[in-house]
Amino acid sequence: MLKKLGKKFWATTITIVILAASSSVGLAAEVIPAADSAKANFAVGAMIAAGLAIGIGAVGAGLGIGTAASGACQAVGRNPGVQGKIMMTMLVGMAMAESIAIYALVVSLVLLFANPYTRYFLG
Repeated sequence: MLKKLGKKFWATTITIVILAASSSVGLAAEVIPAADSAKANFAVGAMIAAGLAIGIGAVGAGLGIGTAASGACQAVGRNPGVQGKIMMTMLVGMAMAESIAIYALVVSLVLLFANPYTRYFLG
């Protein structure tokens, strides 16, 4: 049973990675200038980097929020009398974890629309 779940997990993960990588390159055709290959390579690289930034940031935030909720549920199960204090601490922890996803979104938007390295690589 565990081997089947492991195989399905890795097959799903690899499929998602391949689709994410290929779709950003495929959808970039409308944005990339066709005449200059250096600009095209830079634009595709920026799109892939932006996708990775938001993807990894979202995974990190999801893990942090899940860990905070799990710990809070276990703590309330052990001592229901302090539910208010635990809830407040959990919400602050979740807000901090969610801020990581917001930072990742900002980084990806900067890479896509206001890339500071454009003048260095494209002149």
